[in-house]
Formats: sequence, structure tokens, C-alpha cells
Amino acid sequence: MNFIKNNLANAFTLANLFSGSIGVIHLITGNYKITAICIILSLILDFFDGFIARAMKSNSTLGAQLDSLADMVSFGLLPGIAMYKALEPFGNQLFGIELPFEIKYFGLFITVFSCLRLAIFNLDEEQTYYFKGLNTPSNTILIFGIFYLLNVYGSKPMESSSKFLLFIFEYIDLFLLALTFISSWLLISPIKMIAMKFKSMKLEDNYPKITLLIGSILILAIFRIVGIPLVIIYYILISIIFQKQLK
Repeated sequence: MNFIKNNLANAFTLANLFSGSIGVIHLITGNYKITAICIILSLILDFFDGFIARAMKSNSTLGAQLDSLADMVSFGLLPGIAMYKALEPFGNQLFGIELPFEIKYFGLFITVFSCLRLAIFNLDEEQTYYFKGLNTPSNTILIFGIFYLLNVYGSKPMESSSKFLLFIFEYIDLFLLALTFISSWLLISPIKMIAMKFKSMKLEDNYPKITLLIGSILILAIFRIVGIPLVIIYYILISIIFQKQLK
């Protein structure tokens, strides 16, 4: 019984790693729907491994290490490969200049900075009721969400699209590169981000979480699948607005 109690959370963590590995494989082979399912499954497993560890009081150094190693694949390697594939069609051309390498390799910066973020998180005891920098699961949702939409809706927006969307599609390579560098910086930035952990049940202490939850529901209800990466952008903006309340 003690064996199960001490290792159940670790089993969920390893299942997260297994799911993330399958997601990476299907991302490489082009089956993006399976990758999306694997990401969702990894997100669920990642949530429950911590929940189970706290509920059963089975937190351990081994569990903490396994969690970071599993997240490195599911939420570090996977989004890096997604951006790698998104940049792949543009070869080695940038601003009309022929580079000595293909720009798709910039996409792996996301993997590198995800690794750095996870290492910093493991050493930082301050991040109990908030995150410092964008957490890797949220970054994965943002990067893969945009990648998935680009593949679902093709390389060109519909004629009814806004001028802003038309502009983005016109310079999609620059947009993806900018997104790569911004998300890489956000992963290790000092910006405090909302964590869904409750320090108290007082309403005034949870305004950021309530605002995030209500806004996210509205965005998903209005925009549906397109709203998935928009929720992460909203999450970042709301976190910036409520900086002083996050402690």
C-alpha cells in the first residue's frame, strides 16, 4: 500500500512523459490531431501528478526531478519542434537575405529556453502562489495552438479576414520568428504570472484568478478553437495588469 501511495504521482508523471513522446512523434509525422490529443492528455496528467502528490503527502525529490524531465519533453521539446516545422517552409531566406542556415532552427530556441525555465523553477522557492515567467504548459498551448491553426486554415486567410490578419499572413515568417523570441524570453522573464493555487478563499485575494477564468470562458465561447492561443495571450496580459496583487 505504501508503495502505491509513494509512487502513484510518479506514475502520472511518467504517463505525461509517455503521452508527450507520442505527441512529438506524431508532430514529426504530420498527424497534428493526435499531437493535440497528446498535449491535452499531458496537461491533465501534469495537473494530477502534483494534485495526487499533495493529497497523499508523497512529495519527493525524485518526483520533482521526474516532473521536470517529463515536462521537458511534453512542454519543451514538443513546442520547439512545432515552431521548427512552422518555419520549415521558409528555408534560409530572411528579409530577402540568403542565410548560411535554415531559419527553422530558431524554433528550437523554445526548447532551449524551456529547459532553462524548468531548471530555474526547480531552484526558485518563491514561486508558490504565482509563476515567475510564462510556465511551459501555457507556452506549449500558445505555440502549438498557433501552429495548428496555420495548418487547419492554410497559408492564407479568408477574404473576410481583418487587415491585421492579412498583414500577419503576409509576413508570417517574421511573425513566427518574433513569436519564437518573445515566448523564449517570457519563459525566463521576471514577470509574475497567475497560478491557479489559492492562498486564501477571500474574494479580494482571488480577483486575478476570477478575471482570468471568466475572460477565458468568454474568449473560448466566442472564438472556439481560434480562442485557444488567444486565452494564453489574455493570460499574459491579465497577469501583467495584476502584477502587484500576485504574491
